[in-house]
Amino acid sequence: MRFLLFTFLVVFSFTSFAQTSPAYDLKFKIHGWKDTTVYLGHYLGELTYLKDTAKVNSKGEFHFDGKKALGPGQYFLVLNKVKVLEFLVSQNSQKFTMETKADDFIKNMKVTGDLDNTLFFQNMMYNAERHKEAEPFISILKDSTLEEDKKKPAREAFAKINEKVMAYQKEMIAKNPETLVAAILKANQPIELPDPPKLPNGKIDSTFQLRWYRQHFFDNFDLGNEAMLRMPRPIYMEKVNEYLDKLYAPDPDTLIKAIEKIVPLSKKTQETYKFLTWNVMLKYQQPEIMGLDAIYVAMFDKYYASGEMNFWMNDKLKKTVQDVADRLRKSLIGKTGPNLIMQDSDLKRRELYDFRNKYTVLFIFDPDCGHCRQETPKLVDFYTKNKTKFDVAVFAVSTDTSMAKMKKFIKEFNTQWTTVNGPRTYTGPYQDYYDAQTTPSLFILDNKRKIIAKKIPADKLEDFFTRYEKFNKVKEPLKTQ
Repeated sequence: MRFLLFTFLVVFSFTSFAQTSPAYDLKFKIHGWKDTTVYLGHYLGELTYLKDTAKVNSKGEFHFDGKKALGPGQYFLVLNKVKVLEFLVSQNSQKFTMETKADDFIKNMKVTGDLDNTLFFQNMMYNAERHKEAEPFISILKDSTLEEDKKKPAREAFAKINEKVMAYQKEMIAKNPETLVAAILKANQPIELPDPPKLPNGKIDSTFQLRWYRQHFFDNFDLGNEAMLRMPRPIYMEKVNEYLDKLYAPDPDTLIKAIEKIVPLSKKTQETYKFLTWNVMLKYQQPEIMGLDAIYVAMFDKYYASGEMNFWMNDKLKKTVQDVADRLRKSLIGKTGPNLIMQDSDLKRRELYDFRNKYTVLFIFDPDCGHCRQETPKLVDFYTKNKTKFDVAVFAVSTDTSMAKMKKFIKEFNTQWTTVNGPRTYTGPYQDYYDAQTTPSLFILDNKRKIIAKKIPADKLEDFFTRYEKFNKVKEPLKTQ
């Protein structure tokens, strides 16, 4: 019985030790530091965060530890509100020791128990040596008083040094392929395009390289590597933005398909899956290019409304992004614009669908809005010059309850179009049908009531209609062929 009790105590003690053993334990000794407080920080996208705090003793020793493993990536120390030393934390190595001197952290660094940081500081030392070697040539290349042909030897010498750096990094990747250092170095290496093949007719396949590049764009960059989220430069979204912005036409359907190709690559970890879908969705909430907000709606429906993001998103946040998606989907390009029925200044019932023009501009304004007062004269000028040319009507909705203010506005700006009072509605608030959170808001409907454009500045309308009609004339012959 005593033997069994002893065995139980031994097992219990080892179990307790395993439970209390820290998941990460980072030990430091920095000669020249003493009796101060230091912080552990990390990057995440474009932001930085403080993760832990430690007291430095009289010998310059301190350590950070915790029961939950650190997310992999590049971390840093903060002393007196200044970042002073950067290093790596990998998924598989979260217990190591680093010793150095305050006068030169990199040159004096000694790492124990971690290959990644050993390689990390070796690479920094090598880069520093090559930079020192290149300094004379860089000075020549920056000299604006020298003619370009006289810079040629310096340019060639600098290129050779750069080749040394690239060769060194490739060797480091080849010898240590499973390390975080290798992943970081590889992520910054360009993809080498193959020569395009010839088609059966003997001509060069002009689309081959673009198609190949799209397919292999992320060969050197692992979208499922969580460490790529925690880098000094936000390389993760830089890479994704380059892929979406430069390799595809700014068309919602095209971009949605492109996004659906890369999202599975991020599913190796929940953090990268969450980060990619969230940041790409936000990218298209208020896009610079008209119509791309459809991507926000599509991504919400696929990844958020479906419940796929419930592993991290609470009900309050989910409701917030759903409200945005539902607001945007009301007036997406290509969607049929709902009818609005309201009273005009004579209290007559007027409908948006009353017009049989080729185009109808829906102009939602507030009589007291300064921006509205700036845009209205421009819209009046456009309408006066182009109402016949483009066969366009204007249906203006005043958001203020005051009929007197609306009448004064009509008289002041001499608007020769139909103006109605938004609150005096037969169909309900205009906000229920159109995404018009701010004033002025402008939408263009064609003769089939389809929304073809929105939120265009009034002084750009003539240019829009000219290009739109030119584009449609090109399309018409194709339809008849």
